[in-house]
Amino acid sequence: MITFKQIDALYWIAELGSFEAAANKLNMSQSAISKRIQELEDTFDVEVFDRSKRNARLTEKGGELLDYARDLLKSRDQLLERVSAREVLVRRFRLGVTELTALTWLPALVEALRQAYPKVQIEPSVELSSELFRKLESDQLDLVIVPDVYSDPRFHSTVLQCVENAWMCSPGLIPDADPISLETLASYTVLTQGSQSGTGMIYERWLAANNVQLPRTLTSHNLLVQAGLALSGVGVSYLPVVCLSHLIEQGTLRALVTQPALPDIQYVALHRVDRQFGLNQDVATLAQACCDFSRLLF
Repeated sequence: MITFKQIDALYWIAELGSFEAAANKLNMSQSAISKRIQELEDTFDVEVFDRSKRNARLTEKGGELLDYARDLLKSRDQLLERVSAREVLVRRFRLGVTELTALTWLPALVEALRQAYPKVQIEPSVELSSELFRKLESDQLDLVIVPDVYSDPRFHSTVLQCVENAWMCSPGLIPDADPISLETLASYTVLTQGSQSGTGMIYERWLAANNVQLPRTLTSHNLLVQAGLALSGVGVSYLPVVCLSHLIEQGTLRALVTQPALPDIQYVALHRVDRQFGLNQDVATLAQACCDFSRLLF
């Protein structure tokens, strides 16, 4: 009979690319994890991994077995979620967030999760919105927290807070008094997040709707880099107002008043409609309670 320990070994070797990495993940020796795979091969009388290759590469039958293994692990997790009490539920939860959430309220959410589900292993991932959405699509993440830019019936959306952004720059960069037109703004170097970012995508559409072209742009996927470049006088950037209010009050950043003003960015928690049960919706509800973009962690 096959066991979930063998299935776990197969899954993590395929996921992480080596026996060594999977052994570290499962807190066991490499010889022990090799033994589990050998037991699987003996049970089915097939080779699961091609041992002539340097990396852990599945054979054709091994790839077929991995597809069934994923389904078995999902079914196991669903059973545990539906039957187990919160205090004893043992599983991993793959949570994806963007940089702004990571820099503000992610620790509060992780702590709330640990309090509610003390035996759940939380695996956070901090990436661009487009990459988080792709991983949610492919079932590599359980829930993501992103700007509300992806309208897709395959995913359930839980509304979180809005983030107020403003155009910001070093105080001496733009001599004009407020309010400043978007045309004036476009004559300076504009620091953007790019279309791989949910916020960047929303503001690209907004600028296009207002017939504004930006001839000089610098794209950075890193929020702190954007803020640093703005502080250095390199250009103008859209940045979150509340969590950077201390820099505005100190006079090191200037928040510009523009006509029209930037729209707020609505954040949501997304999870797959076919994973509606148990933990996903509970985490989305915890995210609603913890969501607070007002203060940076440092």
